[in-house]
Amino acid sequence: MKKIFLVFILLFAFNVSINAEIKRIISGNENAKITIIIYESLTCSHCADFHKNVYPKLKKDYLDTGLAKIEFRHFPLDMAAFNASKISQCDTNQSLKILESLYLNQQAWIKGNTIEEVNKNLQKFLENENFTLDFKKCINNKKIEDFVLNDRIEGTKTFKINATPTIIINNKKFEKSLNYKNLKKSLEKLI
Repeated sequence: MKKIFLVFILLFAFNVSINAEIKRIISGNENAKITIIIYESLTCSHCADFHKNVYPKLKKDYLDTGLAKIEFRHFPLDMAAFNASKISQCDTNQSLKILESLYLNQQAWIKGNTIEEVNKNLQKFLENENFTLDFKKCINNKKIEDFVLNDRIEGTKTFKINATPTIIINNKKFEKSLNYKNLKKSLEKLI
């Protein structure tokens, strides 16, 4: 499945166009001095751990205070993550809530032996969480698909991303172990 997914990405590498209607998922002050970019995959357990254990503290201390913003970038590692990424980008009014819910409840929807089973679980999860969107329309939206793939391609080209989660702070790769203590030390130097 991973080989098929990588071939799929390469096919789009030269034909990627970003639609102005699709907005980046951001939390915090859009004009903040500190920009944190996180490349992540919705099926990555380490990414889910970041959302459960690091992001809430980061949000409280830096995002909600206006000191920083975080941009969530897609780096899907498999088809399930790719489809979940498309879902998270489908409705700009719900994007951050959907993204957060998918990470915090990753084990509730990630089940299945085939991509079709995972998609059914993902759709059922979204319905149970009362997210209102047209699942099939979101999954099949070519503009969103290109947007998600472009994140992955850009991450690879610009920042040499090869694992998730990867943090970029003001365009510099965060090289330390990803925990709140290390992240806080790096951010404090920039304030």
